[in-house]
Amino acid sequence: MKNMSDIIEQYLKQLLEQSGDAVEIKRSKIAEKFDCVPSQLNYVIKTRFTSEHGYEIESKRGGGGYIRITKIESNDQGAFIDHLSAMTGQHVSQQKAEHIIDALSQNDLISDREKRLLLATIHRDTLYVDVPYRDYIRANILQNILTVIRYH
Repeated sequence: MKNMSDIIEQYLKQLLEQSGDAVEIKRSKIAEKFDCVPSQLNYVIKTRFTSEHGYEIESKRGGGGYIRITKIESNDQGAFIDHLSAMTGQHVSQQKAEHIIDALSQNDLISDREKRLLLATIHRDTLYVDVPYRDYIRANILQNILTVIRYH
């Protein structure tokens, strides 16, 4: 059974799909719809609609406040891969790397099998070295993979 965060994420993705590339929501209305606290919605947005996942968030607080979720245009695969490469940088945490690999998969740039292989490759149990070095090695692996995907 899905938890509340999964249900809210699915609902927001449906709204995005119906509206095209962006959706504006009121935090209180969504919280009311799902009978949850607004902080639950904040959690979903902060963890599942990040730039690593291919989204841009704009928020305005106050009475007339809103949250605008925009899907980063990925029709230009080269630009999207460049965006992911910039997100990776010279060092990257396992969580951020997993988000980048998810974005590759969600945009059909890698298969499910390739996703699983990449996740195993960048995992902390595979890169069994101290943290600062592990994050540099992980970023180097991802940067090389992104280059191969971009020019293949």
